[in-house]
Amino acid sequence: MATNPTTPDSTEDEAAALEAEVQEFLHKTVLYRGPDREIMRNHKPAPRTALEERAIAAGTDDLTKTIIRNRLQTSANEAKDMLMHIASAPSAKWGDLISGIFTASGDLAVASSSGVLIFSVLAGPPIKYILKHWKDEETVGVRDGDIFMHNDARFGNVHNTDQSCLMPVFHEGELIAWVGTIIHEGENGATEPGGMPSAAESPYDEGLKISPMKIGENFRLREDLVTYFQNSVRDPKLQLEDMRSRLAGTMRLRQRLLEAVEEYGRDAVIAVTRGTLEFTGAEVRRRLAAIPDGKRRVVRFCDNTLREPILLKINCTIEIKGDEMIIDLRGSGPELMNRAINTVLASLKGMIAQVFLTFVWPDLPRNQAAFEPVTVLTDEGSAFDCSAEVPNAVSMMTFFPSFSAVEHCLQKFLYNDKHTGDEAKSTEIHASWWPMINGFLFGGYTQHGYFVGNVMTDINGMGGGARSDRDGEHALAPIFCSMSDLGENEMVEDELPVLCLANRRIMRDNQGFGRFRGGHGHQQVMTFKDSPLWGWMAIAIGSKFPLALGLFGGYGSPCQPLMKVKGVNLLEAMREDRSLTVDDPVALMNERPFADAEYSTAHTGMQFEMAAPGEVYAMSQGGGGGYGDVLERDPEAVVRDLRRDLISAWTARSIYFVAVDAATGALDAAETERLRDEERRARLSRGVPFDEFEQAWTTDQPPAGLPYYGSWADRTVIHAGGPDVTMPADALQPVAML
Repeated sequence: MATNPTTPDSTEDEAAALEAEVQEFLHKTVLYRGPDREIMRNHKPAPRTALEERAIAAGTDDLTKTIIRNRLQTSANEAKDMLMHIASAPSAKWGDLISGIFTASGDLAVASSSGVLIFSVLAGPPIKYILKHWKDEETVGVRDGDIFMHNDARFGNVHNTDQSCLMPVFHEGELIAWVGTIIHEGENGATEPGGMPSAAESPYDEGLKISPMKIGENFRLREDLVTYFQNSVRDPKLQLEDMRSRLAGTMRLRQRLLEAVEEYGRDAVIAVTRGTLEFTGAEVRRRLAAIPDGKRRVVRFCDNTLREPILLKINCTIEIKGDEMIIDLRGSGPELMNRAINTVLASLKGMIAQVFLTFVWPDLPRNQAAFEPVTVLTDEGSAFDCSAEVPNAVSMMTFFPSFSAVEHCLQKFLYNDKHTGDEAKSTEIHASWWPMINGFLFGGYTQHGYFVGNVMTDINGMGGGARSDRDGEHALAPIFCSMSDLGENEMVEDELPVLCLANRRIMRDNQGFGRFRGGHGHQQVMTFKDSPLWGWMAIAIGSKFPLALGLFGGYGSPCQPLMKVKGVNLLEAMREDRSLTVDDPVALMNERPFADAEYSTAHTGMQFEMAAPGEVYAMSQGGGGGYGDVLERDPEAVVRDLRRDLISAWTARSIYFVAVDAATGALDAAETERLRDEERRARLSRGVPFDEFEQAWTTDQPPAGLPYYGSWADRTVIHAGGPDVTMPADALQPVAML
């Protein structure tokens, strides 16, 4: 019987068809589409698409581009302001949110000029996940009118409390952009109320973990999914209201974008979104190139896990080479298997990008490309580049001090550049901002009968670092949210059964001392009434090891404890004695006016605990770092601070070496000069050559008994709790805390 020989071409065709069939089978039978490593580790904007190439080649004139860019920026700001007025989450009302316009590839091109700019690097990965995994998936797809949502940091976010709304934008049937809004929602059904559970011991204790998913079609939310999300949290009313609020803000952005397309043409708008990204990346490179090449180093520590004291090392070296920056965090502490302070690498990058957008070059456009020339080096499996199976709900404990480490090093670079040209004039050299959210979370029943859980917006009052030519600002703004607000006590007390007993009073001596002093944080003294069930929680580090560093001889800011007065009903005591005041927690803890009460101070990590009406919980936001030598501070400025109760008499004399007449409060110039001369001589007598100091100071290993996590002398060897427990940095294992 005759046979037809198989030709080489037909064999290749059959092999290709079989390969395509196998790939389709594998695609349809994936057991779990988890976080996408390729997407999550790459913060660079995607290459130009054919659509973008055609749009740029169309040649829109510069004036039209400027008008469109301003139009899109105004639209992003409009959506953000709109959300602040209609959203229900406490943080959203005072600015803890963002809105933006993305390219069709999912890169954030235009973000609101204020808000949480951490999302500049973090908002794009969920869209890229949707495009890669769901766009061509027959049961999902991406169509006009689709509504997507997500909150899981492992797919691109800060932490689970932040919920997003994302929508594709089509024009004449073609995907041309994405628009979206993100709100710090708070309550998310985690093991503790408020969405940031320090008691979480695995990712499955952290509440809603929403991978990027479609929650609506034809511009409408699906009611079954809305009900599911409401059923998963403690505050279903809040969940419903803000799912609708985010959709409204996102729809407004879509409307404004399409209006710009109708007026100026699709090519012009696409050319602007892509061009804004490319301009920003090129501008950052230009500014980096203006700074002399070199390295700067700093070591920071996280001083507790929110449950026990530790020293978790942040080993930071920054190198500038030409127009690129390398941030090297290798040698930092390992991830903690059952503590929620770990951070996903993408979240860390987002926080560090905020250094550029808010504290170094605040005139840059707010978009993803501001971080494009930066490379971040980490040890995989560290607490700063954690795996998917460890909790990360309060990753701020690791990425906030990492932000400060980078900020501190960059100020030293910028000092060299300050007088060399126009490149550095958009910023001021300054010491560290206070980098921690010292404030209370809450949970329980309100006086209106609703069950709630969220965070007080007092976290937004961080003290500013001293500048090179003036003092830092008091309780100005948080490092994570430019131009936010603290909120109004009256509005808080109208919604919740809480009483703010200290009306944001500035705390004495809460500053980084220096030639110019840091700004102060404000005090918070809280109690509650008119609720059958209420509790408090706190998530902050920095009560043992300073967080805000001084610069060029300035002091770091003081550590801050948590203070509690239990076993007393303050409200009843105040009814009986109208002269009682508790607006100063330091005086409260020192003078102890309630004889039978239990007074305690502790580190600022407190798991959710039930309180009784009238019991007192207090803490203070921290101050900013100081700049320059305390002996160079103008004595008259010290006297002014003393009169304003910003410092104590002890600080004036023992830190600033300024003498003040006790009777008149006037400066004693002659005695001040004597004190300062005496201190300079004392410094000389205390000083030793550096080699001598280093020999006496350095040791081969961490001290025994110190809960130390991170490298010591060799960054490739990581200690996991003490001198004798180590692991190689390239093969880190999670550490279980006992």
